[in-house]
Amino acid sequence: MSEQHIVSSFDRDLEGIQAAVMKMGGIVEVALSEAATALKTQDVELAEKVRLGDRLVDELDQSVKTDAASLLALRSPTAGDLRTVLSVMEISSHLERCGDYAKNISKRTIAMAGSVEIDETLTALGRMSKFVEGMIKDALDAYIHRDAAKAEEIIERDMEADQIYNTLFRSLLTHMMEDHRNIAVGMHLHFIAKNIERVGDHATGIAEQTIYLVTGEMPEDDRPKHDKTTMAFHESDD
Repeated sequence: MSEQHIVSSFDRDLEGIQAAVMKMGGIVEVALSEAATALKTQDVELAEKVRLGDRLVDELDQSVKTDAASLLALRSPTAGDLRTVLSVMEISSHLERCGDYAKNISKRTIAMAGSVEIDETLTALGRMSKFVEGMIKDALDAYIHRDAAKAEEIIERDMEADQIYNTLFRSLLTHMMEDHRNIAVGMHLHFIAKNIERVGDHATGIAEQTIYLVTGEMPEDDRPKHDKTTMAFHESDD
């Protein structure tokens, strides 16, 4: 087998894996959008659709990991190609987690169906969801175009996502302290907000992989940490 044929075969396999990740990204974007719509409209059927649809994301993630591992085992990729394969595997993991968060949001939407809304929290969560959905979309675009500058901008935007979350958390905490009847739904809404905030973290992770792919180095993590006042309320949805 000629060296040119081996190289072209490797390129085809790598393109196929990257295409699968982009397909996965599209599915996750839709899942996040539909989970936010189901929450806002209290649409239990749509929430259930999102919950069940997470299986496809898990299957795609497993397929990407298997194909990427085979590519590494059977080929001898150059440094640049090796970075591409490793970054694809990492991005797949980030997207799989985002799919999990869409599923978790949907599960909580189903659990709190019929509950009284706390103030304008659902509207605020909708805005927050739109913000992080934009981060995911732009992070994938930055990866496709190998745009390190755009990836840097997404990392900066994660600080704003954290600020939105912290503001919403404090609002929910106030409502729960003022009226104990708000506690049950308030906790559901808080963990939904936390899931959305985590999607922003994974968008940042995707952006970091783009920078790694382009430069060969991971960016230094010198961003401020989350507001510690929220730490006591984290749970296994993370």
